[in-house]
Amino acid sequence: MRNRLQVAFAGVMLSLLSVSGASAAVKTFGPFSVDDANPGVIALNGDIDVNSGLNFRRALQAAPNAKLVTLNSPGGNVQMGLLIADDIHQRKLATYISKESKCFSACSFVFLAGAERKVDGALGVHQISSDSPDLVGAQLAISDIIEVLNRFGTPIDVMHIMFKTPPNDMHVFSQEEVAQYKLNRAAGYGTPAEGAVDAPASIASVDAKTHEQTASGNVSTETDVASVAPEASQLAKLSPLEEFTRRPNRIAVYTGLDLFGDDISSIRATDAGECAKSCLVMDGQCKAFTFNANPKIKRGPNCFLKASAGRADGNSVAFSGRFLSGAESDPPALTLGTIDPTTALYDDIDLPGGDLSRRPERAARTPLDCRLACIDEKSCVAFTYIKPKKECWLKGSIGTPTFGKGMVSGLKKLETFAPAKIISLNE
Repeated sequence: MRNRLQVAFAGVMLSLLSVSGASAAVKTFGPFSVDDANPGVIALNGDIDVNSGLNFRRALQAAPNAKLVTLNSPGGNVQMGLLIADDIHQRKLATYISKESKCFSACSFVFLAGAERKVDGALGVHQISSDSPDLVGAQLAISDIIEVLNRFGTPIDVMHIMFKTPPNDMHVFSQEEVAQYKLNRAAGYGTPAEGAVDAPASIASVDAKTHEQTASGNVSTETDVASVAPEASQLAKLSPLEEFTRRPNRIAVYTGLDLFGDDISSIRATDAGECAKSCLVMDGQCKAFTFNANPKIKRGPNCFLKASAGRADGNSVAFSGRFLSGAESDPPALTLGTIDPTTALYDDIDLPGGDLSRRPERAARTPLDCRLACIDEKSCVAFTYIKPKKECWLKGSIGTPTFGKGMVSGLKKLETFAPAKIISLNE
């Protein structure tokens, strides 16, 4: 089984590397960076200091076609923040704060300058601070801030909050306030592009139970193969910010992990690489896939295309990939209890005793339901399902296995899954 997964892994790596570019260099200019693989984006990570205005212009020279600036900064020098914001405003660049990022103090000026802007992370504002007793200088600085923010179309309520919040405090806008004050802003995109084709408009769904049976090798060879060639729809051209947050730019690949459920389609694929490409060409609608590497499955779907990563589940014959946009960070390792449907289920085996309850699990009416119920119950270490009675017994301890005709038992163990590789998809 390990060899089969290694072959599948090699296949998907070769297929995806064929559509991705060579390793790209990352240029840094103070807190700003430009990745040659994604020259349309300039990233700000760190403090805004007295050199940041010049460093931003150097980043712009390195990425003359940049359309978007991503922000992750605690703030810093007010004058440099205003200078960078002015450059962004003049060039009509978009600004974005991702879920894992923050943009506080002087960084907020940079965000508000965006012709198109969106905050998914934390945006914070407060009064300017200064160790100097120069009242005139402070008033001039405030005047500059008001003038610049007015040019950016900043809501007056946002400026009120900014100037009412003490410099040693920080007002972080909630998502409700983001909507209330219209801090997110579209850039006027949305007119249909000539010849632009986006994701398919509708795709037949596939029952999750069929997925489970197929991955386990128990589905009938007469199972119909679902089509992945529906009509495509003409959709609006994506703006720079939408491109960054929606389009996949890399893929995290896993061995032995089944991204269970949320299937939007299934196909027959020759290998994991073909399965991955079938997901990729759906132009963002397909977020993940699972490929069944079981050689016993000769007919029927073995590639499951998904609208989301779904529910993570261990399965030794599964090979999965999750597509990530530029707005998403690399996924961490995932630890979960698993009952592998290929290697941890035993037919005609009973595990007597150790029941968690005096009654069978009511909601579990199939072996699949019983397996998932045990996975979801932290106290469950195993289960026995009695097929003739359709009874599911969750176990808190494992007794001595005995023969039990018409029964199926499963053993749970803790497993950790980390991406075997994260592959760039940028050409």
